[in-house]
Amino acid sequence: MLSLAGILRYRRLVTFVRFGEIFRMPIVRPVSVIVPAYNEEAGIIESVRSLLALRYPVFEVVVVNDGSTDATLARLAEAFGLQPSRTVFRRVLSTKPLRGIYRSALHPRLRVVDKANGGKADAMNAGLNVSRYPLFCAVDSDSVLERDALLKVVRPFLEDPERTIGAGGVIRLSNGCAVRDGQVARVGIPGNWIARFQVLEYLRAFLGGRLGMSMLRSTLIVSGAFGIFRKDIALACGGYRADSITEDLDLVVRMQKHMHDQGQAYRIPFIPDPICWTEAPESLRVLSRQRRRWHRGLVETLVRHRGMVFKPRYGVAGLFALPFYAVFEMAGPFIECLGYALFAGHILFGRVDYAFAATFFFAAVFYGTFVSLLAILLEELSSFRYPRPRDILVLTAAGVVENLFYRQYLALVRAWGFVDYLRRKPGWGAMEKRGFAKAGQTP
Repeated sequence: MLSLAGILRYRRLVTFVRFGEIFRMPIVRPVSVIVPAYNEEAGIIESVRSLLALRYPVFEVVVVNDGSTDATLARLAEAFGLQPSRTVFRRVLSTKPLRGIYRSALHPRLRVVDKANGGKADAMNAGLNVSRYPLFCAVDSDSVLERDALLKVVRPFLEDPERTIGAGGVIRLSNGCAVRDGQVARVGIPGNWIARFQVLEYLRAFLGGRLGMSMLRSTLIVSGAFGIFRKDIALACGGYRADSITEDLDLVVRMQKHMHDQGQAYRIPFIPDPICWTEAPESLRVLSRQRRRWHRGLVETLVRHRGMVFKPRYGVAGLFALPFYAVFEMAGPFIECLGYALFAGHILFGRVDYAFAATFFFAAVFYGTFVSLLAILLEELSSFRYPRPRDILVLTAAGVVENLFYRQYLALVRAWGFVDYLRRKPGWGAMEKRGFAKAGQTP
């Protein structure tokens, strides 16, 4: 209900906002779009094209090639006419050695930093060192931004420039979509059921969970695929931690801690309209690696910042947001798996009232489907990207089917991620990239 109220409030607000006028406003602050890339030859060109096509007065695109072993740098050089550049910058954050900085002969806004491999956080820090502008937008290299996304996500910095230290937008899945000239030319539902379930997941997570948390001023997560921040605050916090698995979550928590320690008011709103399209896994094996890493990173961040929990000096973040994520996100998978184990044990020993069990099962499926339908409704109210009735029917069917095995599978995977944390298991968990389908191709 909070999310629905937030969507309706946002719609009323933007009714009176002309983004074309924002484009011409002299107070709009320049933005550095930083794109860390490692072995992204499959989709890096379309991603950079989408960024160069952004509708925004003053911005730069800084692509950081983090020691790729594929043709990422070569493809960038060929597509954008890269030339060596003698760039002067201040090395505020420590990073792996830079091997070169290049400028595009075709697009003055584009620079490419080539460096030794150090991980995503290290690449982001290198981008922060080289970037020139007071705001920076972190974008994944396998993502595509809609043309007005930057204009829309920067709006809170115009409304409340003193208190706004960050903002996040919506992440949608590009699986099933077609891309032409760096823009999503055709929106569609993926044919792969694993990807379909994730479409619903992302709708629930962003238009449901994160918008609701934003309404409560409890934003804890700004997606690393699309988030904008004040550069001075990020630098004051020491930039991204290279030893963090989920460096984006860790940075947002540290920025909030910094503001409370300094006694300064702040806000990190979630904006339900600016959209970033990104690729999702289409196999359970790759999905498992991704979600285990995400949960491992969540546990790591909550444990690292446990000193903020239930401390009044850290405001809503310490009294509500961090405890909420600790109970419902960190411990939730274990509680859910325990419930499944107890139910299986009762069946094994014949202690189950099957009539009650059937009623409970159908109630759970109904509730899960109802929440998914609400997420679809929020999508239709906020952006209306799925206009075909067939797409809505497919998503509704996915909302029913996912309750039969997908939800249980994710609970087990996330619990496994907690075990990975306890075992101090290293590693990122690489994802196989297919790249964007071109317009005219079958995704």
